[in-house]
Amino acid sequence: MPHPASPDGGVRLSADAPAGRAGFAGAPFPAVLGTEPLPTPDDYDAFWADALDLARRHSVAPRAVPVDTLLTTIDVYDFSFAGARGRTVTGWLRLPRHREGALPAVVHANGYGAGRLSPLDDLTWSAAGYAHLVVNTHGQGGGSTGHLLDGIEDPRRYYYRDVLVDVTRAVDAVRELDEVDASRVAMIGNSQGGGIALGVGALAQGLAAVLAQSPFLTDAPTALQRAAQGPWTELRAYLTEHPERADAVARTLAYVDGVTSARHATAPGWMSDGLADDICPPETTRTAVAAYAAPVRFREWPGAGHEAGGSGDVEAALRALRQRFGVG
Repeated sequence: MPHPASPDGGVRLSADAPAGRAGFAGAPFPAVLGTEPLPTPDDYDAFWADALDLARRHSVAPRAVPVDTLLTTIDVYDFSFAGARGRTVTGWLRLPRHREGALPAVVHANGYGAGRLSPLDDLTWSAAGYAHLVVNTHGQGGGSTGHLLDGIEDPRRYYYRDVLVDVTRAVDAVRELDEVDASRVAMIGNSQGGGIALGVGALAQGLAAVLAQSPFLTDAPTALQRAAQGPWTELRAYLTEHPERADAVARTLAYVDGVTSARHATAPGWMSDGLADDICPPETTRTAVAAYAAPVRFREWPGAGHEAGGSGDVEAALRALRQRFGVG
């Protein structure tokens, strides 16, 4: 890419950097939603203000029930709170057992179909000294599918409208905890979780950072031309069968697309992708990086697939959060 390398081997792009879409030639699949990023809907701000108002009519009511995990250095809680339209959302809250004072916090969204996984999964963030809330994406778990198409012809009934509200409310919920420093909360996610992280970064105020690895739900037109496996193929098949519905689908996706979210970013961002990713093609992440309205650091991993930098990305995220949170 024609951008200067940052000292850690990543790439920095400013908010007004060119998207470089001329390099996206040779897409292997038809352009079922066109070839340009989806435009921001004229009523984007009002749409999300209404969705969040519907949720905030209900007390967020965070509740944490201890879970016996046999761990000796990390406390795990079965966590719940009120999300979109007041519905109950669950997650795992992990806290370092030997803690002093209010902690910085990480709100975490997982990949497509994963849900919140096991209370013993992903102990990295709590082991690093942070409060860690992993959110159970509504109705997901066990590799579930079909979520991308759920309500996709109506923005107000779309599955991901309520998911983004759920996770924005997760930020509200974690900020109410005595154990958390409400001024030091970051949003992270990989794949679907990366797209959610970008979305919440546009909706939640005052985040310290947004970290998105191989973000799904981003630059839908390009993804539909390039993804060879994963959820985008479900939507491509749907639009191939129902081309007359493309305009309605494009309008719905424009509210939740990671590129739209990036245009509304206020927190510093960290993004990464794998150059061999055929689930969330790297071109889609590049478009989000170029659109990002706040400072952003970007790293691409040659030869890597959907895992992007793997443990290398985790190490980079730990370093980024240590800097943003002012710890260590």
